[in-house]
Amino acid sequence: MPDLSHGDDAAAVNALRSAVMRLSRRLKHQRVDESLSPTEMSVLGTLARCGRATPGELARKEHVQPPSMTRIVALLEAKGLVRLEPHPDDRRQKVVTQTERAEAMLEESRRKRNAFLASLVEELDEDEWAVLRAAAPVLEKLAHV
Repeated sequence: MPDLSHGDDAAAVNALRSAVMRLSRRLKHQRVDESLSPTEMSVLGTLARCGRATPGELARKEHVQPPSMTRIVALLEAKGLVRLEPHPDDRRQKVVTQTERAEAMLEESRRKRNAFLASLVEELDEDEWAVLRAAAPVLEKLAHV
């Protein structure tokens, strides 16, 4: 187990945090639709990964309060990016589903961000690229813990 209180392990955690934050900010600038907030894009991404969900489920997955998610879903619905449908088992609830327009926009966004990352990767040597390829599943795991 790494010792995260000091030394090389603490320095590695600090460097990882800093690099992930800087890279995340740079990726956020690679947007297809400037009218959507990062939170709205995140909700659409969650729907793409997880499928249909109630606003409450989305709020838990996005770590926001339910009233905030209700507002976000309403904005996305007004933009034609999600549909609200009756819940199959609970008439008091709705289920949020992304539209084809949202799917197309997310695909274009992924394409643009992947191209951006690919241009950065071109600057790496073969050993650095091998390390990054090996680290990708670990970073993915950290993102979903």
